[in-house]
Amino acid sequence: MMIIMKANATPQQVEAVITRIKADGLNVHLSQGVEATIIGAIGETHSIPLERYESLDGVEVVQRITQPYKLASRQFHPENTILPIDGFTVGGEEIAVIAGPCSVESRSQIIETALAVKEAGASALRGGVFKPRTSPYSFQGLGEEGLELLAEAREKTGLPIVVEIMSQVQIDLMVKYVDVLQVGARNMQNFNLLRAVGETRTAVLLKRGLSATIEELLMSAEYILAGGNQRVMLCERGIRTFETATRNTTDINAIPVLKNLTHLPVILDPSHATGHADYVAAIARAGIAAGADGLIVEVHPDPAHAVSDGKQSLKPEKFAAMVKQIGQIAQIMGRKLAVAQGEYMKQGWA
Repeated sequence: MMIIMKANATPQQVEAVITRIKADGLNVHLSQGVEATIIGAIGETHSIPLERYESLDGVEVVQRITQPYKLASRQFHPENTILPIDGFTVGGEEIAVIAGPCSVESRSQIIETALAVKEAGASALRGGVFKPRTSPYSFQGLGEEGLELLAEAREKTGLPIVVEIMSQVQIDLMVKYVDVLQVGARNMQNFNLLRAVGETRTAVLLKRGLSATIEELLMSAEYILAGGNQRVMLCERGIRTFETATRNTTDINAIPVLKNLTHLPVILDPSHATGHADYVAAIARAGIAAGADGLIVEVHPDPAHAVSDGKQSLKPEKFAAMVKQIGQIAQIMGRKLAVAQGEYMKQGWA
């Protein structure tokens, strides 16, 4: 349930409501926007009469949140959440472009890719170091060595790094290196992992599961938000259908639907959504036109020899052309491309 305070409510009145919520054994989430202060009472609230809170000083109105996802709901948080990511923001007028290889393979490969995507206009660098592979015999990633190489690439380019986390046992290692933890499609309903990343304050990119509904994606985000981590981005990466012409079926509908249901930023992954480099730019353009807050795209300097996902990886020159196109679409939409301006860039190390 959410308690909307009067415009002239005092801090003491807000604190009195919070104290009552805690006394009822509920969790508190305070949202202080430009127009209103909303206090969320999270937990089993069905047996609690609304009058208990409506009678408190400074309270304007009390409402029950109808969706099963509470903290992720736009009903609870009407304004867009805008997340700062080391020099730029996601969820506002800026459009983030996250780019890099599926897997970190070597120092030369990740440094070359990082410099290329930075030059083309990317705002963050992606790279896998722990890889969820269908076959146990496939390349599984470089682990901490890969994280060290990504950190070096960040130092050279100023690009914050986005890395997929596979298990809660990796958290202590990952948070030492990365700026954004990616929870992959296969782990979208790994609730132990979601709870664990919810206890961090590192930004999270949560990908939609292979056959997950939009509500299931939002409920997974709720696990992270309920843990106290409010820095969550959602990612549409295509869903599994009967169609086999592409790797997955891009659910463009999901972008405006999510923007309507939730305040969280929405990112599109056209690489996994199509599985083929020839289609990536077209779906990227469609995603930005549909209102996506950013893209995550696979880029490799030599896709033919990539150890994973080479078929869907763009060469740097193709990526650069795509960024120019989405920049033009962003301008039409009244938005602009985000530019990383982190501490590394400020110190002139690039």
